[in-house]
Amino acid sequence: MADSRAVSPTYRAPAYGAPAYQLVIPVPPPTPRPVSAPQALSTNIAALGRSFNGRVGIAVRSIDGGWSVQSNGDILLPQQSVSKLWVAMTVLDFRDAGKLRLEDPVTVKREDLTLFHQPIAALIKGDGYETTIGALLQRALTMSDNTANDRLLRYVGGPKAVRAFILRKQLGDIRFGPGERLLQSGTAGLAWKPEYAFGNAFTRARASLPQSDRIAAFERYVTDPPDGAAPMAIAGALVKLKKGELLSASSTDYLISTMQSSKTGKMRLRGAVPEGWSFGHKTGTGQDLAGRTAGYNDVGLLTAPDGKSYALAVMIGDTLKSIPERQALMQAVVAAVVVNHH
Repeated sequence: MADSRAVSPTYRAPAYGAPAYQLVIPVPPPTPRPVSAPQALSTNIAALGRSFNGRVGIAVRSIDGGWSVQSNGDILLPQQSVSKLWVAMTVLDFRDAGKLRLEDPVTVKREDLTLFHQPIAALIKGDGYETTIGALLQRALTMSDNTANDRLLRYVGGPKAVRAFILRKQLGDIRFGPGERLLQSGTAGLAWKPEYAFGNAFTRARASLPQSDRIAAFERYVTDPPDGAAPMAIAGALVKLKKGELLSASSTDYLISTMQSSKTGKMRLRGAVPEGWSFGHKTGTGQDLAGRTAGYNDVGLLTAPDGKSYALAVMIGDTLKSIPERQALMQAVVAAVVVNHH
């Protein structure tokens, strides 16, 4: 009789081959080598700053290369209307936060008038001039209209709002002054009065002051300007703007294109921008006293035909040099950047 018990299959041990795992040792990525500024450009910028008779600061930052060159780039110099950039950025930051629209209506009245260059004054009749936030921005940036700028400044909450923006965005050594009225009257040695906004009342009041008082006020301003900024800080802020680190893409494009359409300072930095390059900028010019000027500036973004960009700031804080000589300095800075571009 056959054995009915099941026959157990033969047991075979599993065949173990190479392990199914790999030992991965992390290797840190190579540290990118810093790109050095062109030596010829560095030498040239240093020479330009050293040879100019006046208190001047120059800063050039390569947005794509990451390098910078400067001459006295860390000293505080009067901004004057360069500070309109920070007002514009604060307004556009409000826009990005949904707190305003460029189409929002705003009225400019006679009591809004400030000092010096304010072409909008001719449009104010009766109950005021009806306009928009966007139109005021265009006037402030492309025409350097002081009243348009100060109306925007009050709209967003005054100097404290702009200072808060500068601090929050970590823009560095950039001060924002008290507004056009107080800044200019203080520079002249006057206390602001509303009647100074009309006719030549401010000029007459300034001229009636003793010369010693005017000189003392002028010296206080250029020595420690309440609207002072370091050229390197301004150039750094322009780098952040170009990289989209300050505003939304829409507001960034709006601001840069508006700067490119500026009608001021055609013989400053813009005077040496070659064909095929683009340039957007903001100028600033202070008061004169005995041949001296407290602030003669131009700052902006210079873009080559290949798309590479540079942030430039040339700030003359105090000088006896003529306007053509100041413009020649600025144009020499642009020429130096262009010839060293590669």
